Amino acid sequence: MVFGVKMATGGNWRAVLPALLVLLATVASVARAAPVDPAIHQGVASCGGTTCHGRQEATGVRVRQNELMTWQDSVGLTGAHARAWAVLSQPRARGIATRLGIGNPAQSGECIGCHGDPVAAGKRGTLWRQADGVGCEVCHGGAGGWLASHTDVVATHAQSVARGMIAVDRPRLRANLCLDCHFGSDKPGQFVTHRIMAAGHPRVVFELDLFTAQQSHHDEDADYAQRKNIAGGVKIWAVGQALAVQRALALAPTRSGGSFPEFYFYDCRSCHRTFSDDPAAALTARSNPGRPVLPGQPLWNDENMIMLGAAAKVATPALAQRYTAQARAFHASLGSDRAAATKAGAALSATAGALATAFEAARFDKGATLAMLDAVLSGAAANYTDYQGGAQAVMAADTLLTALATAKQADRGAVLALRPDLDRAYAAARDANRWQPTELRAALAAVAAKVKAL
Repeated sequence: MVFGVKMATGGNWRAVLPALLVLLATVASVARAAPVDPAIHQGVASCGGTTCHGRQEATGVRVRQNELMTWQDSVGLTGAHARAWAVLSQPRARGIATRLGIGNPAQSGECIGCHGDPVAAGKRGTLWRQADGVGCEVCHGGAGGWLASHTDVVATHAQSVARGMIAVDRPRLRANLCLDCHFGSDKPGQFVTHRIMAAGHPRVVFELDLFTAQQSHHDEDADYAQRKNIAGGVKIWAVGQALAVQRALALAPTRSGGSFPEFYFYDCRSCHRTFSDDPAAALTARSNPGRPVLPGQPLWNDENMIMLGAAAKVATPALAQRYTAQARAFHASLGSDRAAATKAGAALSATAGALATAFEAARFDKGATLAMLDAVLSGAAANYTDYQGGAQAVMAADTLLTALATAKQADRGAVLALRPDLDRAYAAARDANRWQPTELRAALAAVAAKVKAL
């Protein structure tokens, strides 16, 4: 517009200046009258242009720019967020809703809190659609304040964060964000109660690094490293385990199932197991050295607690001793009374938070990663008595081995050679109703023996 004014006046800047001042005053007035709300969710379509993230091919200079296609994958794991809302129209979801008596699950606050974008109606832009499922802004934050500016050549990631973008490159922030749906939060519609699970909802499980890899829509390349933080797989995994423990302990005192504790926090199969009147039938309950509990007591789901203990022994030995003692005390307190359990849980939660802080500040070199892998494969093996802990151990082994190869701390071919044994461990933990702890330990032991060659 200024260029047009200049042409019309023959390049005479004295003539242009009054018009320019009027223009600038008008722009400033409009800006003051209609400020952009940084919390507005503009919708997935606002990110989908071919000059943004909607290209058909990965030909972008700074980012691939085909991220939308990856996010929209109709069958692969990378498209799970995009399909989250559509899942609510499938027979299983409708059956769960019928049993719960909540009507259409695609319109229920109990479901949309995690299967969609739960932003308030007044914070929805013109392109926002609930059918987008878990869209870009659920994870990256409302784009009202940074959508236009973050594409500038001179824009920095820090500037975008200051304008409302969520810094998911920060391990602690990413973990807490993901935990909101992949474990639960105190926000409306973001907690899968035992009631919802009894109606047919699948068990919720959390492992931050593996889930991050499966949902990745971008490359963490050299250019990315210049603009943002690359935490590395080991750090993401360890921080995720610590904050998962902390989240569970923080939520437990605020949730109850009527006269009983909220059973969501417990190991499902400590109660849901096969019974038999045959006196020759073998007991399915197994003694676990990490849990000093009496027979018949429901067991706290300690899958993340076991992994956190393994990570702590390598990264922070002093905190690890305190953590182990507090974890045992917490398990014991659950057989006592609510006040004792709340007190023990608060102490353990504080230590889990301190471990997350220590992990964020730590550097995990090859020696530390191998030591942590050994702690998972061998050191904690006696604690894999139950399905949930065993499944978490297999995911941890996969994550740590991948981290070694990605960081070029081990030969990728040598790591891939361990895959058959790791696949055996996955097979042993694939079906919770056919849990095979002996086979799992044998497979993990085989991996541990071969890891020594790395």
